[in-house]
Amino acid sequence: MKLIATMSSGFESVTAKELQNLGYDTKTENGKVYFDGEYEDIARANLWLRSADRIKILIDSFKAVTFEELFDKVYAIDWDNWLPLNAAFPIKARTVKSQLHSERDIQAITKKAIVNKMADVFMRRGRLPETGAKFQIETRIHKDMVEVTLDTTGDSLYKRGYRVEHGAAPLKENFAAAMILLTVWHPEEDPFIDPTTGSGTIAIEAARLARNIAPGIQRHFLFENFDWFDPKILANLKDEAKAGEKDVDLNIFASDIDGSMIDIAKLNAHDAGVLHDIKFKQVAVKDLKIEGEYGTIITNPPYGQRMSDMENVRKLYKEMGEVFATAPTWNKYILTSDTEFEKYYGQQATKKRKLYNGSIRTDFYQYWAKH
Repeated sequence: MKLIATMSSGFESVTAKELQNLGYDTKTENGKVYFDGEYEDIARANLWLRSADRIKILIDSFKAVTFEELFDKVYAIDWDNWLPLNAAFPIKARTVKSQLHSERDIQAITKKAIVNKMADVFMRRGRLPETGAKFQIETRIHKDMVEVTLDTTGDSLYKRGYRVEHGAAPLKENFAAAMILLTVWHPEEDPFIDPTTGSGTIAIEAARLARNIAPGIQRHFLFENFDWFDPKILANLKDEAKAGEKDVDLNIFASDIDGSMIDIAKLNAHDAGVLHDIKFKQVAVKDLKIEGEYGTIITNPPYGQRMSDMENVRKLYKEMGEVFATAPTWNKYILTSDTEFEKYYGQQATKKRKLYNGSIRTDFYQYWAKH
């Protein structure tokens, strides 16, 4: 099968590298990475990818510029190979720069074509029952090229299953993991600090990465309900993953000015199985002491989306600049939507990377160590 991993814009290279490390050849496009695989590879990618949103099966791709053409080509797919007669199959539709621009009509035509095909194959008249397992189908059209996909993931992969408590604007787990994968942190050698930890996501993802804990080990996936998927495949991969977890000494420090957030972060770390790997402490950034010759700081400070917060947030950036300057041999990585961040931090970044944290355009400011 041709498979697609999707991710936040800006993290394509991170997900591609993760897939390559798992042994796959990849082809990257905006927001997605293609790779080939079998049933086991669907399970492995869902279980192991830290930076991706979801894994889809590419059922077919073709060109369509009329609704008649779309109907005929969707109808031509052997839907009985994918869907049981009682499958519940909601349809999503997306279209960009295409002659077929009504998403509602694309949805309706796709649905009608599949219903007609299933009715003809199973020699059934009237409505299909749709009382069985869910098969989420999507028709995406970009510049008249259609991709019909089947989602294997269900809830996005950022839902690891450990975070029950979070603050007002939590960073998604896969976003935090992707940020870490963009750094040069060596877990078994270098200390790691997140001085505005909030609900603890960055520190928790760092600890799970260092200990080789599969990101999807605690959750369920949509493909587990597909009638053609052997449950032993995922069970075996999870057993293998648990056997490969590492017991390592880590130096991860996570702090926040808000003591109630530290309590939440500890609870999340406990549920993620890494509480003993992280030192949590209530500390204001201005009071932070950075010790050790080398290390990595990754942080997602408040952005100050409201103008009333901006003054406090920029004061925090200034404090960060002053405190981080005491550790010139450390690598620092800061995510914020404030385009004037460098001015208040007091130093230009070595490199900036544009990322979208949900719908918020942010920059990942990277300050590389002076050796």
